[in-house]
Amino acid sequence: MRSIRSRLVAAAPALALAALLAACGGDATTPEPAPPDADAAATAPEQDPDAEPASGFPLELEVAGRTLSLPARPERIVSLSPSTTEGLFAVGAGAQVVAVDEYSDFPAEAPTTDLSGFTPNVEAIVGYDPDLVIVSYDPGDLVASLETAGVPVLVLDAAVDLDGALAQLGTLGTVTGNVATAQDVVRSLEDRIEAAVASVPPLDVPATYVHVLDDALFTATSATFIGSVYGRFGLENAADAADPDGEAFGYPQLSAEYLVDADPDLVFLPGGDADAFAALPGLGGLRAVASDRVVELAPDVASRWGPRVVDFVERVAATVATLPEPAATTP
Repeated sequence: MRSIRSRLVAAAPALALAALLAACGGDATTPEPAPPDADAAATAPEQDPDAEPASGFPLELEVAGRTLSLPARPERIVSLSPSTTEGLFAVGAGAQVVAVDEYSDFPAEAPTTDLSGFTPNVEAIVGYDPDLVIVSYDPGDLVASLETAGVPVLVLDAAVDLDGALAQLGTLGTVTGNVATAQDVVRSLEDRIEAAVASVPPLDVPATYVHVLDDALFTATSATFIGSVYGRFGLENAADAADPDGEAFGYPQLSAEYLVDADPDLVFLPGGDADAFAALPGLGGLRAVASDRVVELAPDVASRWGPRVVDFVERVAATVATLPEPAATTP
């Protein structure tokens, strides 16, 4: 389970990012690869014959207190956020994407490179001749440097909840000229989320859970995007008390003793192994282990705020629906 925190940094708010990178041993001096051959970079991507007409441009849009100006529909997009990459392809802008960061491994056709969203190399990014770069936060002077080079930059901060994630898909549709497709995608996701939440009857007393990121017992509290998903089902996060002041940015490390005392009804493991978790010292007697409610999750689905987050929502719904009444009402 050790790789999950390195993947989760892509979904962490900017303030939490530095702490998580430090915990994962992130190397801020790792060089970027040389930029691609200029001739290759100048080659326009193949156009999607089913793409929407490039209407709505020139475009000026206010996003998170910044003004984005696009003279024309962007056709050479660089995405430095895995969640954004998934969103771009979901709203029909995949053919407009020429490069994505090293962690953007979905969908399979995404043009993954060695570009980094955490220790970015401006020269390497500009080497792809982008007409739009999308980032999830601004490390150092990246945005200013790109804009000085004449490259428009869209900053989409980590979503704080499901509504924010859906709103970002709408924004991606607008800035890429795929408004109608994005609207259809958002409506479909909203319907699936509403159906998942409605499928689970409200619990008289909230069931408790922990979302364990790795075998060092780092967790995510209710203050995170991850926690907001569980909150839709009225679940109570047993890790909240470990970070009451937010000093761990919503990602506190628990001890085995803490987990034993909390004894949650449910344990969710993104990228983890239920048997390996149960074998950790002191955890074999947890209620969730005894009742076979240690739930393995796909790590990238659970840590990103892209369109696949609905799969995470549905997985949680299916799990909560299996809770017997005694587990849900135990004081």
